[in-house]
Amino acid sequence: MRSIWNGSISFGLVSIPIKLFSGSEDRKLDLDMLDSHDGARIRYKRVNEETGKEVEWKDIVKGYKKDDEYIVLEKEDFENANMKKSKTIDIEQFIAEDEVSDVLFKKPYFIKPQKGGEKSYSLLRNALKKTEKLGVATFVMRQKEHLSLIGIYKDALVLHVIRFDDEIRSTKELELPNTKIVKKEMDMAISLIDQYTEKFNFAKFKDIYNQQLLKIIESKATGKVTKPEKFDSKPTPAKDLMAQLKASLEKREKKAS
Repeated sequence: MRSIWNGSISFGLVSIPIKLFSGSEDRKLDLDMLDSHDGARIRYKRVNEETGKEVEWKDIVKGYKKDDEYIVLEKEDFENANMKKSKTIDIEQFIAEDEVSDVLFKKPYFIKPQKGGEKSYSLLRNALKKTEKLGVATFVMRQKEHLSLIGIYKDALVLHVIRFDDEIRSTKELELPNTKIVKKEMDMAISLIDQYTEKFNFAKFKDIYNQQLLKIIESKATGKVTKPEKFDSKPTPAKDLMAQLKASLEKREKKAS
């Protein structure tokens, strides 16, 4: 694996030189955009707005528009904005593992110690495991500040980039229902949840959509396209809720027996 960020983790006065590696992979099929008329591939071009000419990557810089003029930013400007955050993942506090809402999580990164940081790495990892805590940290990567949580995954320290509070939209705009639920319905729903409750097995869940999409691609390549079965998801009417809950319970019980 190739590291995507080099620096250090600090907690208190302890500093651990580390490297970050992407902890997840994109499973989407590599699809190209084509012109529907002749099947030719569509390509992006970086074009100068004034001259209409294509611009090479090496000649492209970033700028911030201020009063109808652009302030050009160099690579050093991004690092100089906060030298510490550009080089250090600074753990500012520790929290219990169950305190964080899943909606905050964005992407995991594996953490590996650099030479000289092995013992302090092991210390932080083992202490987090024993206390069942997560470290809350901030750092800068790819010219953006990130809020993150540092925890354990299979004996490795893992950094989870999470969203800042102001990145989560309010749910007030959703106009959510507050429909009255009778006790019998609630009891039945809880029974159904209990029936489906089991120890989480990560390996049990597989991404099968790409496999199914590949089958369609292969069938189109051979000219033998089969029509899929139609699927229509209908909402359960309120009057049928109890009957459907009961049927679900019976189905689960029959499968378990």
